[in-house]
Amino acid sequence: MRVIADTSIWSLALRRHSPVQNPESETLRKIIQGGEDIYLIGIILQEILQGIKKPEDFTSLKKYLDAFPLLEIKRGDYIKAAELKNHLSRKGMQVSAIDVLIAVAAIVNDCCLYTNDRDFDQIAKHSQLKLLRPEGKR
Repeated sequence: MRVIADTSIWSLALRRHSPVQNPESETLRKIIQGGEDIYLIGIILQEILQGIKKPEDFTSLKKYLDAFPLLEIKRGDYIKAAELKNHLSRKGMQVSAIDVLIAVAAIVNDCCLYTNDRDFDQIAKHSQLKLLRPEGKR
């Protein structure tokens, strides 16, 4: 299985000050340990890293994330994202341009999007987006 883990999942999984295990982190750990293909896209990489204040933590996290291949978003993908956003808007749905771009990246690269962000539910209902949810959550 090919998976793009959304920022919401990485954020929960990478929290250092939280001793509580959460289903999102556990599922991500199982996916990684199971040898599944986990990918990043540029905006998710940026969102993960931009909140890191200490330079040494930034460097360490950047090095850790280097293990996950970065999918390229091409010109046609941006066009597909605009088409999907327009389609959703005609149906009365307000979704962010970034969420639509993440969804299109998953669709064109035949990946499941692992997220706990419910905004993607609406996108999935009206597109070919496949969602993966934390174990025990639907």
